Amino acid sequence: MSGIHDLALFIAAGFLLNLTPGPDMTYIAARSVAGGFRDGSAATFGITAGCVVHTIAAAAGLSALLATSAMAFEIVKWCGAAYLLYAGIRLIVGSARKGQPGNVQRFIMPARPARIFREAFIINVFNPKVALFFLAFLPQFIAADAPAKTLAFLALGCLFNFNSLFVNLPVAWLASRAGRGLRGSAGAARWLSRVVGGIFVLLAARLATFER
Repeated sequence: MSGIHDLALFIAAGFLLNLTPGPDMTYIAARSVAGGFRDGSAATFGITAGCVVHTIAAAAGLSALLATSAMAFEIVKWCGAAYLLYAGIRLIVGSARKGQPGNVQRFIMPARPARIFREAFIINVFNPKVALFFLAFLPQFIAADAPAKTLAFLALGCLFNFNSLFVNLPVAWLASRAGRGLRGSAGAARWLSRVVGGIFVLLAARLATFER
């Protein structure tokens, strides 16, 4: 598309950035370990849908509001941190339940793919770091004299989001394979739930302390 430059560098940089662990990858891995590749895929597509929202928001100038308005940034940040904290506490509390021996699905928030998709979507949308990332990263590959900057922005965002599937879906598959043995062990499920819940609490704290 006219106005886009260094496309190969954009794809390579995007691939490396997608490999960087974060709340999204943690959620995908946890869901994949808990419910297998189907649940991990639902989480992956939910996160990708959230990135599409960030792409559109950045193209429309809404992400610029987060970069310039302290109040807007804080509202989004605290919503995201609160949701991550809620998810982490729910995992930890679920691990304390007693009862008949079961499998890992009893302890890591069993849910239908539609619910997993929705949760992943919310985690991503309410992470202002993602919004600021799109606002800062994509314009570097759009020429200053591009005739249609908004279309170029959307094209790059869609390409980035599509390429992210080549990282997140393999993560889901590998995590689902790694979790095969755990899914049949109630003891392992409890500890796994506590560990993942603790990670989410730490991610919530990290997001809460993030500054523009």
